[in-house]
Amino acid sequence: MKRSWSFYNSGSGFSNANTGPGVQHNNNAAGPQYNNCNFHGSPCSVTDQEREKQEKDQQCLKHLRLTDPRDDKVRIERTKGGLLRNLYRWVLNNADYQQWRDDPQHRLLWIKGDPGKGKTMLLCGIINELDQGDTANARHCNVAYFFCQATDSRINNATAVLRGLIYLLSNQQPSILSHVRSEYDRAGEGLFKDANTWDALSRIFTNILRDPSLRTTYLVIDALDECVTTDLPQLLDLIAQQSSRSSRVKWIVSSRNWPQIEKGLKRATTKLNVSLELNAKSVATAVDAFIRYKVDELEELKEYNLATKNVVHDYLHSNAQDTFLWVALVCQALADLEVEEWHVEGILHMFPPGLDALYARMKQDISLSQDSDLCKDILAITAIVHRPISLHELATLVELPNNIRNNPKSLEAIIRLCGSFLTLRERTIYFVHQSAKDFLLGNASDKAGNQASLETFKWIFPSGKEDVHYTIFSRSRDAMSATLRRDIYGLRAPGFPSDKVQAPNPDPLAKVRYSCVYWVDHLRDSVSGTNTKGHDHLRDEKVVHEFIETKYLYWLEALSLLQAMPAGVVAIRKLEGLLTLEGHSHYVFSVAFSPDGQRLASCSDNETIKIWDPASGSCLRTLEGHSGSVTSVVFSPDGQRLASGSWDNTIKIWDPASGSCLRTLEGHSGRVSSVVFSPDGQRLASGSWDNTIKIWDPASGSYLQTLKGHSGSVTSVAFSPDGQRLASGSQRLASGSRDNTIKIWDPASGSCLQTLEGHSRPVISVAFSPDGQRLASGSDDDTILGSYLQTLKGHSGSVTSVAFSPDGQRLASGSYDHTIKIWDPASGSCLQTLEGHSGFVYSVAFSPNSQRLASGSRDNTIKIWDPASGSCLQTIPTMVEASILLDRISGLFLGGAWVSQHTCSSVATATWSSVV
Repeated sequence: MKRSWSFYNSGSGFSNANTGPGVQHNNNAAGPQYNNCNFHGSPCSVTDQEREKQEKDQQCLKHLRLTDPRDDKVRIERTKGGLLRNLYRWVLNNADYQQWRDDPQHRLLWIKGDPGKGKTMLLCGIINELDQGDTANARHCNVAYFFCQATDSRINNATAVLRGLIYLLSNQQPSILSHVRSEYDRAGEGLFKDANTWDALSRIFTNILRDPSLRTTYLVIDALDECVTTDLPQLLDLIAQQSSRSSRVKWIVSSRNWPQIEKGLKRATTKLNVSLELNAKSVATAVDAFIRYKVDELEELKEYNLATKNVVHDYLHSNAQDTFLWVALVCQALADLEVEEWHVEGILHMFPPGLDALYARMKQDISLSQDSDLCKDILAITAIVHRPISLHELATLVELPNNIRNNPKSLEAIIRLCGSFLTLRERTIYFVHQSAKDFLLGNASDKAGNQASLETFKWIFPSGKEDVHYTIFSRSRDAMSATLRRDIYGLRAPGFPSDKVQAPNPDPLAKVRYSCVYWVDHLRDSVSGTNTKGHDHLRDEKVVHEFIETKYLYWLEALSLLQAMPAGVVAIRKLEGLLTLEGHSHYVFSVAFSPDGQRLASCSDNETIKIWDPASGSCLRTLEGHSGSVTSVVFSPDGQRLASGSWDNTIKIWDPASGSCLRTLEGHSGRVSSVVFSPDGQRLASGSWDNTIKIWDPASGSYLQTLKGHSGSVTSVAFSPDGQRLASGSQRLASGSRDNTIKIWDPASGSCLQTLEGHSRPVISVAFSPDGQRLASGSDDDTILGSYLQTLKGHSGSVTSVAFSPDGQRLASGSYDHTIKIWDPASGSCLQTLEGHSGFVYSVAFSPNSQRLASGSRDNTIKIWDPASGSCLQTIPTMVEASILLDRISGLFLGGAWVSQHTCSSVATATWSSVV
């Protein structure tokens, strides 16, 4: 069966009769407003050309719109109990805020503080002050804003932020929409949805901010800490760059006190800070005002007498610790219809001071309840789904008793049993605050609550998150298999326009909406980390193959009806990556993590470099340009560049984000076997079969220095952590090294400071300890030299790779004897011998936290080990096993159109190693 659908992403306008301060939105259509004309010729005529332009503008804005931040602001203010001017007016008198507002030289204001301190409502108030509706001021300025929300995948990423800001700017000053149209007219809706969307929107956004006609503009972004970690660096970089360029554009951002955000904003030379902790007195005054407001509400709702009112006020005042959220959660409990006045004191004492202490108490109460297991399952599911789910969707993902599953009131009651972690809005489940989700996931906001948070994580995820991800996948697959069918909405005519589709009542897709879009994500997440069962699931044909074989086209039909076809395309690519456990078609010589651990680079004998997402195993980019085997890759310390060395005698510098080659460094007369950046990223060293090391300026590509002294090919180079000394090990890579030595150089002068002799055969690998005080080397003589003093013996074959753990406490070595050994570098004793590979071990690498070790072998597998116990936690299946299943399924992917010959690896762990 083949069905043709018209895929159409509908958008809707914003309609809100706002009676409070701020801009008034009384418009029923998205896009620029032409208030003096209508499309019926009165009171002024519109030419066909003008009408066509207006219609195209509307279409462009409809596709640009992911969310309307004005809607989000109204929702946030409503769910937080309304915006009171007394809660934010203190910041209007703050010296740093006033300097930012009045001084053209200060263009970025960072408001930072701990969870629950009222940052979001503070920004809502500032937005209202900056945007005074139809006053004279507002006609001369733009106020665009965006509220990040980690629990909602639509609005938790950098691309969504730009779409929201551009959308509001285009509504407020329609002329700047031309910058969007210039690219939209060429690319269409795909401009906002393909792999290059961030780059395209960044370019459009930059052009808007440079537009001479742009009015004074205020840009506000709330909760940077709720932007996904993979996107946060590029968003911070854009803010830092753009905030330093134009005095007509001013920025306000808010976040928790995260060092990575502070570091990312350091380059903004015009930045001011408002720390809520340093303004504790002002925050305390605002919290007191909030307490008085909430107590007055309770008095009216519950008809408290004066004594009860005073008891509530005094307890809140004494225990709030200047935290709005804590006050709101306590008052929410007191407002419950079942709480009588004589219960009040008992209820109050159930709420200890501090958010994490409160969450710990809530968890304890749940664990003692009659429905503990059910609440635990619900909390586990809601903590890891990719967007908030509806009650209908919850009934699909959680195993519920039959008398609850189809009873809306019972479902709502179950959510209430989950303490104050969750809340319901319009039959959709949300966390009361990001800090509540963090607590459940073991990421408490303060050190005091960390132990309770970790215990809670183990309580709701006793076998790890992977098992819950697999449960979501499995129940999603079963629900879709039972639900999806041909013409599920009864439209009868293939190609029925999507904008004309109306869901039946009841909607047969209501329970599987989430499942249709995210089932592949949860399958992927079930095989990441150290969970070995996930790979067994993938080997089982029934897990995926039967669903694809019987329901694939019905699934595509459902995605079209749900306006989610782009998500389906992404899902297919992810599934392709999961089922193809090989990316390079030849030996993999080298792997390297980016500094933030979010990307992995690998290079191969097939002349390519691949950039991977280590969390999903998906291939992000393939870099092509070398004409020989690529033997070494390394990220720059800031992660903005990637260097590669090749047997074509060249080094290439790449932009890992775009995949473009920035420059090619030529100068070696032999194969380049190793490349490494200096710790400050200002220099690049390369070792070659021409027996030399060259020092380069990677920014300009100019050659600075040639270090000569080896009488054999140089195949391993490593800067010491302080960047002042460079160690180079020489070896025989194809034919062997002729000098068996290690040399210590001064890279600035090019002089050789020391020659280390001791190996009796070629040196294959060198590595500095994290403190720079020790150097380890592996050799063809089956030994490792460490600390310049010790010889570590135990291998019965060549030692091909050595690596210190990041904490410096252990040294790992891989060998041709098929084993990995873990050593104590201080004493030289062998702590563990890891056995399991059936071929040469070519590379070993520790995870950033030193808790895992990855090894790559000629047996075509990667193994993940616990270096402390020596146990093998995971073996990545071979390419052959995976390809059998992929071959069976690929014929269903529209004749193989979705599957390429050399696809991306699903290896998704905390650590990686090269496989040869």
